[in-house]
Amino acid sequence: MYYTMVMAAVVMFGLQFFCNQQYERECKSSFTSSMMFIFGGAVAGLVVLLAVNGMKWEFTPFTLFMASLAALDGMIFNFCSMKALGKINLSLYSLFSMLGGMVLPFCLGVFFFDETFTLGKAICLVLVIIALALGVERKGEGKGGTIYYIGVFVFNGLSGVISKFFQASDFEKTSEAAYSVWTAVVTALISGVILLFTFRKSPIKLNAKAILSMAGNGVLNRVANYLLLLSLAFLPASVQYPMITGGVMIVSTLLSYFTPNKPKLKEWLSVALSFAGIMIMVLVG
Repeated sequence: MYYTMVMAAVVMFGLQFFCNQQYERECKSSFTSSMMFIFGGAVAGLVVLLAVNGMKWEFTPFTLFMASLAALDGMIFNFCSMKALGKINLSLYSLFSMLGGMVLPFCLGVFFFDETFTLGKAICLVLVIIALALGVERKGEGKGGTIYYIGVFVFNGLSGVISKFFQASDFEKTSEAAYSVWTAVVTALISGVILLFTFRKSPIKLNAKAILSMAGNGVLNRVANYLLLLSLAFLPASVQYPMITGGVMIVSTLLSYFTPNKPKLKEWLSVALSFAGIMIMVLVG
């Protein structure tokens, strides 16, 4: 059941790319449009998460603290992403992002939560890293953005670290749904305040496609992260996050087959390696 939840989240993360691309086509890339995207997505996700939680408001100080950390982490990650993408190409950016999202939670689980380091996990980790490296195009690589590359790696990885710490902590806390609600609330508040200062200086126009893309991204992202938080109560981080990274690669490549940018041979090879790594980890342990 919990592997199914992870796979459902992986599909949602893969579908996010379509929403992101559609929004960029409609609103271009700027700080204000990015903040609007974050704000609108947080509000849309909040509505769905409240429905999941039965329209209940739960609260503990620890939940609010961790939700605030998660919201800030997501905001900083988005800022670093914007800066990094101005320096390096998308595939190299994806390498930093996905490696961070896999390696940091994996290390946290093994070194701090006594998760067993098995042969299956080691093989999966190596195969997914090789698969990620295969997909990198080094053309267009810029200089002077090292701090942002590191930021993308660290803050995407911290997302999983924060989720694992919340789920494993003995502090008094709310349900996973309420935690996700508070994360969306804090994200909407922070991005909304920023928009109050930036929108007048550089206003953007939202059409129906942009609004739908923004809302779709927010719902997919929030629900996917909620499912991952639920599964973390039963699956080790050292299992879950390599599955997510490898799975997103597979789903993204399969989806891109239906776009003008057809996958190349090395991308299919990356998919095969990722799939092999995941299966070895599931079957071998």
